[in-house]
Amino acid sequence: MHLPHHRISNLAAFLVPALSLWLPSGYAYGTALLVVGAMLAVRDWWGRPVQPPEARWLVLAIALMALVWLYGGDWSKGASALNKPLRYLLMLPCLFYVLRFPPRRDWLLAGIAVGACMGGLRALYDTQVLGLERPWITEHDTSNAIQLGNLSGLFGLMCWIPLMVYWPRWRWPMRLLLALCCLLGLLGSLLSQTRGGWLALALSGLVLGWLLARRVSSGRAVIGALLLALILAPLGWHQRHKIEERVQWAYDEVTEYQAAGQASTSVGQRLDHWQLAWHMGLAKPLLGWGEAGYATEKARRVALGQAHPAILAYGHTHNELLDQFVKRGLVGVGGLLVLYLVPLALFWPRRRVRPNIADPGELHENDTCLRLIGVLVPLSFMGFGLTQVFFAHYNGVVIYLDLVILVLGALQATQPRTLPPEGQ
Repeated sequence: MHLPHHRISNLAAFLVPALSLWLPSGYAYGTALLVVGAMLAVRDWWGRPVQPPEARWLVLAIALMALVWLYGGDWSKGASALNKPLRYLLMLPCLFYVLRFPPRRDWLLAGIAVGACMGGLRALYDTQVLGLERPWITEHDTSNAIQLGNLSGLFGLMCWIPLMVYWPRWRWPMRLLLALCCLLGLLGSLLSQTRGGWLALALSGLVLGWLLARRVSSGRAVIGALLLALILAPLGWHQRHKIEERVQWAYDEVTEYQAAGQASTSVGQRLDHWQLAWHMGLAKPLLGWGEAGYATEKARRVALGQAHPAILAYGHTHNELLDQFVKRGLVGVGGLLVLYLVPLALFWPRRRVRPNIADPGELHENDTCLRLIGVLVPLSFMGFGLTQVFFAHYNGVVIYLDLVILVLGALQATQPRTLPPEGQ
């Protein structure tokens, strides 16, 4: 009987986004549920052809990235060098399981809405109750403010998509509820003070608006832009001093770096990192230095005065592509681009089909909603990767793959049986 597995898939689709920003390693609960479900149902998917056939490209992309991380790993750390490759490989059974037992769209959308809401509430609690400068930080770790702040904004922007796609079908209570979740998700991003994340979400929003105009209507896209402006205006006004301060800091730090090579600041050390990584990558462009070789060579060049000592505190370059380039050369860059572009191609909106159902408009809306959410995942992560190595963190790797897999599964569940061509 397959019904329990569909329930497991539905629950995982809800839990992955719903718990990601509230609990420590919250993404792991839904992921573990998928892994357990895949193991219990191994006879249902093992040896079966991957459906839809184009999902084979995603299998290839995930397996390729596992090999990329395996290559160039720091084997002086022992078995821990296998952590990231195994996380990629572990997602393959989850993919097969989700394609065999796809989750319902409603469960995934509900999880995203709860995740956005929890992101904003957690950020408010950390800053307003605990008095932290930024949410999701500890005494020893500030990277979570970047990682989880970006994800909070991502979930908030995801809430905007169904709100616009289903606008005529939903009544005002549902519209207001989803608008509130959108607001809270974006608020979490704002309170995290992640400047790179703001830029990534803004650029992704422009692409989404264009796709919404093409796929639904230009009028709906205009309404969506106005609604986002209405949501962001009070948030921006309330946090205007922080925003102005962060923007001014960025400008000052760029100026100081250009004038005096000041690399001890947030922006300065990024610029120094990028410059050093580029030059090191050009020295070994095909295969890179490897993680251990990168650390050794970076320390040597810093000792020679080619970069500021501040960059020694970081094991990555604060840029996803440059990090792969310097450590794994063009091999790593190619693997990363495949991991971005395959999901983007899988989800990119296609032409309408003539489904054999009573309400083709509803099916078109469901397809559009999930495809736009799917497109947003690689687009936003590409943007986040401009100033942060998102995949160097476990929550970045797992949440990216989870979202791609779950959206693809939910999309499969909405696909209709198409009518034969006219005249046949």
